Amino acid sequence: MATVAVPITYAAKRETDIPWYLWCLALAVTSASIGGRWDVSWHQSIGRDTFWTPAHIAIYLCGVLAGIACGYLILKATFQRPTELIATSVQVVGLSGPLGAFLAAWGGLAMLTSAPFDNWWHNAYGLDVKIVSPPHTLLILGDVAIEAGALLLAMSALNRAEGQPILFSRLRKLVLYLSSVLLMSVMFFCMEFTRDVLLHTSLPYVALSIGVPVCFAATSRASRYKWAATSIAALYIASVIAFILILPLFPAEPKLGPVYQPVTHFVPPQFPMLLLVPAMLLDLFWTKIGSLGKLLASALSGPLFVLSLLAVEWPFASFLMTPASNNRFFATGSHPFSVPPWAPVVLRQFIRGDQPSMLIRGLGMATVCAAISVWLGLTVGDWMRKIQR
Repeated sequence: MATVAVPITYAAKRETDIPWYLWCLALAVTSASIGGRWDVSWHQSIGRDTFWTPAHIAIYLCGVLAGIACGYLILKATFQRPTELIATSVQVVGLSGPLGAFLAAWGGLAMLTSAPFDNWWHNAYGLDVKIVSPPHTLLILGDVAIEAGALLLAMSALNRAEGQPILFSRLRKLVLYLSSVLLMSVMFFCMEFTRDVLLHTSLPYVALSIGVPVCFAATSRASRYKWAATSIAALYIASVIAFILILPLFPAEPKLGPVYQPVTHFVPPQFPMLLLVPAMLLDLFWTKIGSLGKLLASALSGPLFVLSLLAVEWPFASFLMTPASNNRFFATGSHPFSVPPWAPVVLRQFIRGDQPSMLIRGLGMATVCAAISVWLGLTVGDWMRKIQR
């Protein structure tokens, strides 16, 4: 009996294991997510420093880890050609490998290419704490490509795990985590458009309506999980709150001038957007509509997303302007050293709001963007449910 039990136990364990390269990619995108937030705080607290800061190393480690994992898959599928890997591979310029591996490999190359470009950009123009710059855009696109590639690899494994409940459950949790990291990247890219002093204008809602509903809808449809959007929104909010509470624990001192704010510790990020409410409502709505057509579901989901977000974010933004929010949890009293004392963010005053007609037009545009975004997310989610390679 002992000679029979050992291989059976070993086989069962192997059948429920998640491949090492998926864990490697999950570590890669986690490193980039931590490094990105840390790097923004570094610039806001210390300023432009040496390229070899711990935050930069954490960011570019993502590209290195993605290169290791995806290079392994592509080289093994191309030269060794094992049957199980070839069955899940595609051909790209004479090379073989899973589709997600090629996408993540490109992302790693883009991230590593952006490193000297970013260093040159800062030395040439001296710009600091600006998210949307050419090198940063290339860096974020590379990071998103790695996250999308990792998600595709996890989804193909999830789709092949039908009928294996333990492995399917574990892979679905990994898919939800990777989707939450992708949502964090979308929110990171929107950071300059969603500052709390702008939340009484239509700009933040238009910016969020372009990318966030795609993540919600695609994750919901692909993961087959009732609370998918709620889960990734909760992970996004928890991660930002963790940065708010952890970063100020470490000392920092500005090295550039002019210094307008007395910074002695790392500056925390802004309190996260309240995406949990629209995520929960969309999850409930998508559960109730059943077989409702994709176009109609998208047309109804767009206003639901915008109006629910507006309903919670508008009054919450007013609270953030009050002295009651100046504490360690909401952190509205912490400002980058380069922000002058007369800036709206320091005075806790909204930047001039839209006129009523402009606000209505802006929110209408946000609703249209959200509806299109949901339709795109549902379409991508349906495709992801079929992917095997």
